[in-house]
Amino acid sequence: MYAYILMILVVIFYAGNILTGKAMNELPPFTIAFFRLLVAFLVLLPIGFRQAWGDREKVWAFRRPFLIMTLTGVTFFNTFIYGALQFTTASNVSVLESAIPAVTVVLSALWIGERLRKAQWFGVVLSFIGALWVVLDGRFFQLLSIDWNVGDFIMVGAVGTWAVYSIYVKQYIHLFKAYGAVLNMTAISLVVLLPVMLVEWWALGIPSLFRMEFLVGFLYLGIFPSFIALIFYNKAVDVLGASQAAIFLNFLPVFTMIGAYVWLGETITTAGIAGAILVITGVVMTTQIRRKNKKRKTGDSKRTHSIS
Repeated sequence: MYAYILMILVVIFYAGNILTGKAMNELPPFTIAFFRLLVAFLVLLPIGFRQAWGDREKVWAFRRPFLIMTLTGVTFFNTFIYGALQFTTASNVSVLESAIPAVTVVLSALWIGERLRKAQWFGVVLSFIGALWVVLDGRFFQLLSIDWNVGDFIMVGAVGTWAVYSIYVKQYIHLFKAYGAVLNMTAISLVVLLPVMLVEWWALGIPSLFRMEFLVGFLYLGIFPSFIALIFYNKAVDVLGASQAAIFLNFLPVFTMIGAYVWLGETITTAGIAGAILVITGVVMTTQIRRKNKKRKTGDSKRTHSIS
């Protein structure tokens, strides 16, 4: 239950990430990505410096998987999202981000042999359909008629990078201390993004960064999606596994819809409520079956131990 609560909070923070990113799309994507990580780095520095320094030899020893986790989960995932939001709607971003659980399940099965039962696969599909239903306001069969554009293709990069990140987190994140790992990842990402952002400024001009709404946006993006959500997600993946944790991302359109209602004055439709029920049902099916399997295996292990 602790891991499930963490994942709900992660989804809430990521819904805020989409809404805030859309509100700030006057700024170019690498600029948003860099300054959100700069805020995260400054917040993390006093908390995680000792852990980061203590893990330096371990980071070097596992430099390849650590770099992959950094580039996929921290450097480019949200950069893809902010880039996509320059061209497409938050709804389309939510639709495509809802594909992450399915992609993660498939990659986990092919890559590390993680398996789901048939009922769990059904839960994945059901929650994905529910997520689409929310975003499309019940007009499910109009999916193919959506005016997809370059932003939607950019989101494919976000889906792929987060799926890879989830798998590597399950395999390697337990080797590193939580705050130190995120601080190291953030520092590496800043080094990678800085020259790219400067090229962006050279091509597009230096943006006006010191408007109050941008400063507040950077604070939110740097503290909640970049820092707290990443810590929570890493802990949840360590408990639930990559596939089980990723299924919660199908809640994203639901929370995005709620956020749009609260902050943007949009209405919540009957189709949206029906879709939310499908999402929740799919997530419950997938996670509860896993819990029953773990309890059954634990009980069998205890009985075997007592017999021996």
